[in-house]
Amino acid sequence: MRLISQNTMSQYSTNFLLLPIPEYPVLDCVPNKIIKLVVLGGSNVGKTGALYSRKFTIDGEQISLQVQDTPFVSLEDDNDSICCQEQINRSIYWADGFVFVYSITDYDSYRVIRPLYQHIRKIHPNANIPLLLMANKGDLLRARQVSSREGLQLANELGGTYCEVSARENCEGVHEAFQQLCQEVGRMIGSCNGEKRRGLHLIRPKSPNMQDLKRRLKQALSSKGKSATTL
Repeated sequence: MRLISQNTMSQYSTNFLLLPIPEYPVLDCVPNKIIKLVVLGGSNVGKTGALYSRKFTIDGEQISLQVQDTPFVSLEDDNDSICCQEQINRSIYWADGFVFVYSITDYDSYRVIRPLYQHIRKIHPNANIPLLLMANKGDLLRARQVSSREGLQLANELGGTYCEVSARENCEGVHEAFQQLCQEVGRMIGSCNGEKRRGLHLIRPKSPNMQDLKRRLKQALSSKGKSATTL
């Protein structure tokens, strides 16, 4: 996992997460909120597989944003499930919000999104998942394979927001989309009123009650003792 600074970002202009980021006031104090986003999608959609971190203000509030751009996922042979690395599962468990990315020039990358969402639901079955569906390479209209209508329909189906961007020509569109998702996640975190967020965490089985186990064992031993006496 690589941590890429803002200076390093300026060297990579083709990836939507590596575009120059607008200047925000530098914080001298601890941010009020930490927002963790994970970027998911297929191959050749504009992803890097790296970790980015940035502090800024949004709506007058101090925010620490962490973005995990994961390795790409691919469809299994049955086309109904995905093949992904364990690192991706850990990132899904870690995240507060999700960015699904596909390329409008690659229909297969669009087809990855639905089973990818279903995979997340297996990890977070009861979660309220803030989600952004981002259609990249919006400048390559002549090579389009996925219509804007298809993208919007899928976003509505998954309960997320939709945007079509061109990382090459309009980086502001990418920044605005991420900002809107941060605002949504921030509201979700704020609604917890400082309590531990449960929505995006696995529901773990309760630990067994040791007193109850001891009582049952004692009853079992007592029953065996009575049976032996009878014989």
